[in-house]
Amino acid sequence: MRTVRSARTVRRLLALPLLAALAAGCGIRATKVPTDFGAAPSRVPCSQTGPEPSVQSSHGVPVRVFLLCGSQLVAVDRTVRVPAGTADARRRAIVAQGLLDQLAAAPSAGERGAGYTTHVPGGMTVTGPGPGDPEETLRLSTAPEELTPYALAQLVCTFSDSAAAEGDGSVVLGGPGTQPPRRYSCTSDVRTRPGTVKPPSSEVVPG
Repeated sequence: MRTVRSARTVRRLLALPLLAALAAGCGIRATKVPTDFGAAPSRVPCSQTGPEPSVQSSHGVPVRVFLLCGSQLVAVDRTVRVPAGTADARRRAIVAQGLLDQLAAAPSAGERGAGYTTHVPGGMTVTGPGPGDPEETLRLSTAPEELTPYALAQLVCTFSDSAAAEGDGSVVLGGPGTQPPRRYSCTSDVRTRPGTVKPPSSEVVPG
């Protein structure tokens, strides 16, 4: 009789792993560990379905500005108004101011939903070269070295990719004083790590 009871006990013990596996296969939770990871994201970060309505309906020069998304710089489409017949020297400053205004403006609702932000402060202005500056110089109302790394990276990459620069991937920037301007470059490292990699800069050789 004791042998029969022992055999039944062994069979029950062997059946327990099988029951646990069947319960898991039927969707029955075997533990009380929380599994709520939050709602699924509504859209892919840094991805937009198309241009914003304000961009589609605007009339002006097509440009690109670099916003922050996922700790990287990502280009988005914008437009800048430039009066017809504007001289090239004046045109550069007008385009630069338009780009600066676009960078300082809050991203649209759709862009914010996709994760876009900006660190460029509002109220900044930009002018052309001062006395003795190279003709492609842009003078900011805030010295470049006083900007945050993110803001400087946004400005350098946006300006260097526009008609405000010479088209060689760099831009000559200076502050409001008489400090000599410097040439800044937008590199792949700056675009991918704008918070830790500063735009490389060099002295501008006169003439």
